[in-house]
Amino acid sequence: MSGGNSSWIARSNQVFIATYNRFPTVFVKGQGCVLEDADGQKYLDFLAGIAVCSLGHCHPEVTRAICEQAAKLVHVSNLFHTQPQTELAELLAAHSFADRVFFGNSGAEANEAAIKLARKYSGEDRFEIISLAGSFHGRTLATVAATGQPKFHQGFEPLPAGFLHAEFGDIAALEELISPRTCAILCEPLQGESGVRPLEKEYLEKIRRLCDGNSLLLIFDEVQTGIGRTGTLFAYEQLGVVPDILTSAKALANGLPIGAMLTTDKIAASFTVGSHASTFGGNPVAAAAAVATMKVMLADGFFAEVRSKGEYLAEKLSGLAAKYPKFALGQRGLGLIQGLVLTQAGIEQGQTIVQKLFERGVLINFAGNAVLRFIPPLVVSRDEIDILVNAVDRVLSELA
Repeated sequence: MSGGNSSWIARSNQVFIATYNRFPTVFVKGQGCVLEDADGQKYLDFLAGIAVCSLGHCHPEVTRAICEQAAKLVHVSNLFHTQPQTELAELLAAHSFADRVFFGNSGAEANEAAIKLARKYSGEDRFEIISLAGSFHGRTLATVAATGQPKFHQGFEPLPAGFLHAEFGDIAALEELISPRTCAILCEPLQGESGVRPLEKEYLEKIRRLCDGNSLLLIFDEVQTGIGRTGTLFAYEQLGVVPDILTSAKALANGLPIGAMLTTDKIAASFTVGSHASTFGGNPVAAAAAVATMKVMLADGFFAEVRSKGEYLAEKLSGLAAKYPKFALGQRGLGLIQGLVLTQAGIEQGQTIVQKLFERGVLINFAGNAVLRFIPPLVVSRDEIDILVNAVDRVLSELA
């Protein structure tokens, strides 16, 4: 269909429920780290569908897998076995702590499955799950309740019972919340939505010891940090802390909807036939895309290059912070999820900075009312990182 941005936006505004504050553009195609809109304007993408398109847009291996699978078999229901789904589960188990996998369609669904499994495994008298202030675990009622940000709760009360939130970084506060009703502790190795906040290794080690000492399950939400984002397949590999249950989604199929919950044989045994299900979970086309995505990432040198480029981006962001102390305090992040931490003056300009970068053809976002967040495709080049940094430099210079 023909038509530029303005005509499509007008049509869109007539039919959609207004749950998104969308930028005034209509993307029609992408390649690598570059998107193009209906007016032919090109954009350097340092948002990647919010950490989803980690191999970039229209990666040839993923595109080939999608097309080949769509021409053979699209859907049959999980009452039957399919080849791509099985191959994907084997890859996830072979490259993680896990023995067993459950597939859904999103991060929220993966977290729902983890919550249900933790309760089922622990027994009916142990149902409370403790998460952290600042966390984000999804938009369903249960995952909203698990999310430690009150702004996401407003208007949806009463929320499901059984979710408590401990102050971020305070192990004593977390320990105080443990009771005979507690079944699990749920956390992200790095909080993406509240401002790219890594959890210190020592803090995670203490959480692991709390879980072990109180017979609790440790659930890692790696929806944003998983599938290569931090420079290993999963972030926990760099932290020396192994969870009992792990959730993944976002980048798993490089843009197609899929979510996964991973766990051990012992814990998985609590789910039996009928305990949980998903109509489209592990759909053959999404699973084929995910298999292709993982094979590209698991090739020799891929993750080392992500870590190297992450260090390069971090160094450049630190340089910007030093150059513009009025607006920025420093840099934080892991691999290719990086944040430029803003001062109060910077926070007041945060959305303006994002808008000015958009006008210059660069896409980022303002996360947690605290940082400029950079989550480019993992295939981003150093030259593209330089273009991004130079654009941010110019915008901050204008504002200064």
